[in-house]
Amino acid sequence: METNATTKLLKLGDSTLTVAATEEDIRGRKVLDASGEEIGHVDDLLIDEAENKVRFLQVASGGFLGLGETKFLIPVDAIRRIDLDHVHIDQTRERVAGAPRYDPDLQDDSYFTNVYGYYGYAPYWGAGYVYPGYPLYL
Repeated sequence: METNATTKLLKLGDSTLTVAATEEDIRGRKVLDASGEEIGHVDDLLIDEAENKVRFLQVASGGFLGLGETKFLIPVDAIRRIDLDHVHIDQTRERVAGAPRYDPDLQDDSYFTNVYGYYGYAPYWGAGYVYPGYPLYL
């Protein structure tokens, strides 16, 4: 896949797409880091329009009633487990706090490359990329 494919990401909430099974929609669930500390909540999902696959969680943290929230993108590769109320990732709270901030008006190919590099994952458009399996509910 070419690098410019990253510019075709869209928020699930802004699209006409839906999650096949409503119980698998993780939007609104709390995101917990590798040690179980709360980071924020899944605010939305960024979908690769060409393949209809989730590529990033948009996580919102802080603020009050949606005001002053900081938003981060976390690659789906970081998800280790999902339960009814939480999404567990393999990163620390501090690591996520230091991630490049998400601004939908400023996203470009280099931004997505930087996010993948920051978290230590190969980008989905790279040679040999394998989409992560859906984490089982535990």
